[in-house]
Amino acid sequence: MIKKLLRCIREYKRDSILTPILVTLEVVMEVIIPLLMANLIDYGITAGNMSYILKMGTVLAIFAMLSLFFGAMAGSTAAKASAGFAKNLRHDMYYNVQNFSFSNIDKFSTASIVTRLTTDVTNVQNAYQMIIRMAVRSPIMFIFSMAMSFSVNPTLSLIFLGAVPVLLLGLGFIIKLSFPVFKRVFKRYDRLNSVVQENLRGIRVVKSYVREEHEKKKFNAISGEIYKDFSFAEKLLALNMPLMQFCVYACMLLVSWIGAQLIVGSDMTTGQLMSVITYAMQILMSLMMLSMVFVMITMSRASAERIVEILDEESDIHDVEHPVMQVPNGSVQFKDVCFSYAKDMNKLCLSDINLEIAAGETVGIIGGTGSSKSSLVQLIPRLYDVTQGAVLVGGIDVREYDIETLRNEVAMVLQKNVLFSGTIKENLRWGDENASDEELVRVCKLACADEFIQGFPDGYDTYIEQGGTNVSGGQKQRLCIARALLKKPKILILDDSTSAVDTKTDAMIRKAFAEEIPNTTKFIIAQRISSVENADKIIVMDGGRINAVGTHEELLKNNPIYKEVYFSQIKGGDSDDAR
Repeated sequence: MIKKLLRCIREYKRDSILTPILVTLEVVMEVIIPLLMANLIDYGITAGNMSYILKMGTVLAIFAMLSLFFGAMAGSTAAKASAGFAKNLRHDMYYNVQNFSFSNIDKFSTASIVTRLTTDVTNVQNAYQMIIRMAVRSPIMFIFSMAMSFSVNPTLSLIFLGAVPVLLLGLGFIIKLSFPVFKRVFKRYDRLNSVVQENLRGIRVVKSYVREEHEKKKFNAISGEIYKDFSFAEKLLALNMPLMQFCVYACMLLVSWIGAQLIVGSDMTTGQLMSVITYAMQILMSLMMLSMVFVMITMSRASAERIVEILDEESDIHDVEHPVMQVPNGSVQFKDVCFSYAKDMNKLCLSDINLEIAAGETVGIIGGTGSSKSSLVQLIPRLYDVTQGAVLVGGIDVREYDIETLRNEVAMVLQKNVLFSGTIKENLRWGDENASDEELVRVCKLACADEFIQGFPDGYDTYIEQGGTNVSGGQKQRLCIARALLKKPKILILDDSTSAVDTKTDAMIRKAFAEEIPNTTKFIIAQRISSVENADKIIVMDGGRINAVGTHEELLKNNPIYKEVYFSQIKGGDSDDAR
């Protein structure tokens, strides 16, 4: 884990190395100052030697300024190193997430990834800053101050050594109890983020069903759990301070009492006692800072483990050593395909799939909910890999292609249409970033989107809110279809992506496809028979298997499932209340 995290330091190595050096120099200055103060008292003030006082005062001022300078520089380099480390952590995590296949993404919730990129990275950043500064300063300060203290008076210095085991035992007890709590609380942060995201995404549903109180209870429940965990952990960590104060005051009382006796017995000077007291404070403060470092590391350890989980996750979809860089055509073939999300042949969602689709054909896919229609088409652009068998595009196994090349030739409009914050033009250009305004208009006309876009005051420069909340479901679907068409794909997959448009618009979109992109292979997953009845082939899915393949007339004559769906829709008037 540590090695994986350290790789993220990269260009901030210089600041990370410079910080401990500057901290060491700062400590050296601070440790010398009490010794100079002792000489100032014993040989200057007590002896009434004004020239010595001026000389030693000047030296003290120089050392104090140097200590201040090194401390400020150490703070600056530590801030740069920790902020840069956090930046690289976020960069590496985010970029790794972009490489995830769908199966990798399925392992982590959106809320969990967001928490890891924000809260967890902040915790690790704070811990890293304390490690390169405080974790270096504290032991060096302890060693140097202890050495100087022993050089002044070994008897008094033994008092400080007695406090060390007490502090270590207390700190070990606190860390042992608090770490499991912090590990648990960050998982609950994931749940909290999930509740908030779900609420904000579905706020219209929440209000229409008057479920605000229910949502508040959900939020308060998880928030209350986090409060209980954190308050318990903080109570444990709070024990650190009284333990430290007990040791500090006990040591100071003992040093003052024994030191006073030594001065009366002329075995120690006043200046020496003052320096030992100062060293005592430095020793005990260094131990206190060290305990704070351990506390921060304890808090961040759980976060570090969660970050490394993202960094260690490898996509299970890779390019082969010498991938094919060109897709010949849009023909698709499924050969004895079986597929399981769990990669378990005992938990198949697709079984024994054999299909041959020629380039340019229009293929309709219908089936009940859970019949694995979406799973079937997601294998074509390698969003998932088959568990057994092979999927061929252009006569070549999809696993032989360069992934980017393959996906550039397969445009897919998923069930959950996503628009990003930005103008309509910017959203459309996800299909082709170099597309001209004329090309945008052309594909929008094909998708029957141009008419409503022109109705907006800003036309194609209309700003789309996050998630496309300021356009209707049907408008969103048509924009997503236009975006897919802009890729000029060899294969176009519409995964139930005209469900929110009326039957007339649906027919117009299909007519435009037939006329404008005749060489593109088109897969249309639909619930309405009218959306697929003119397809060259219609695939009927049932329970993860192909129940039948044929034209509308053939299936209507021979397939009970297709016939049942058709007549149920005819009986219901094939109504569509979409807008």
